Amino acid sequence: MLTRHPANPILKHTDVPFPATTVFNAGVAKFEGRYVMLFRNDYGTWGVPKFDGTNLGFAESVDGIKWTVRPKPVLDEQRARAAMRHLIPSRFGDDFIRRVYDPRITIIEGKAYLCFAADTAHGVCGVMATTEDFETFHFTGLSAPENRNMVLFPEKIGGDFVRLERPFPMYLRGGAEDFPTWISRSKDLSRWGECRPVLGPKDLPYANSKIGPAAPPIRTKAGWLTPLHAVNKDPEKRLLGWEPNGWFKTYYAGLALLDLEDPSKVLGLMREPLLTPEADYEVDGFRGSVIFPCGFTLEDNGEARLYYGAADTVIAMASANVDDLIAACKPL
Repeated sequence: MLTRHPANPILKHTDVPFPATTVFNAGVAKFEGRYVMLFRNDYGTWGVPKFDGTNLGFAESVDGIKWTVRPKPVLDEQRARAAMRHLIPSRFGDDFIRRVYDPRITIIEGKAYLCFAADTAHGVCGVMATTEDFETFHFTGLSAPENRNMVLFPEKIGGDFVRLERPFPMYLRGGAEDFPTWISRSKDLSRWGECRPVLGPKDLPYANSKIGPAAPPIRTKAGWLTPLHAVNKDPEKRLLGWEPNGWFKTYYAGLALLDLEDPSKVLGLMREPLLTPEADYEVDGFRGSVIFPCGFTLEDNGEARLYYGAADTVIAMASANVDDLIAACKPL
């Protein structure tokens, strides 16, 4: 249903003016008359799965295809630690924040809101921030571990900020990675509650492992059109990748339609993958056969653009008519 852009991949490590190896999982949005991208960069030696570090780069574009990258990273663990001192008691140490990565961008009433994953001294947390220039970041809150893959809806619903998230608890789960997607609400981007599950792996016939939010939803006449990531793990099928012990997880893009007034209600679900890893840049890289949606935009002509990380190595884009995507989401 989606058509891959002929310029794919639209951003790769050779396009970045500072040390970069795998450039992927980027938040993408339309902001102040241009496209903006905040991308994850794991830098090290090509072909070696252990990286020297992670930072975030920023790029902008007139058409959403050709990108200009700022000459230096805009965020790394050192800058994140300094910006999050007000959230973490000093007795936890200066190295509590170990890494910030996998950014997502949501524009609400002309303001840029960001969701990240953060490796900390006590597990992976979700962290949220705002920015006016993608250079200075004001962090508003840190979740409890273990939580990540957070995305904000692009408007308040019932007066609340609303986000999708994917906790991954180490205990009391139904399967080895049987992690569902949850929803929660907040008045101030700091205190979150009214949490409830929305979708689980058993809802998707092509997934047997974790699923979760991917790119922020877009509003349509029929509901919130919401990209997902979904994983199928096959220990008998070794995929291409740099992992010395092998890589066995295929990541698909999925799609759901959620109610506009109560997005905890699933109105429709695409029963087949929205996008399956098939192109060479999707099946061969750091982790082969991975598609991870991270940006979703709606153009004036009805074109819905899905920006995604491919093989955890590059960034690509595919598009479809938004009405076709809505029609593909069948009632549960």
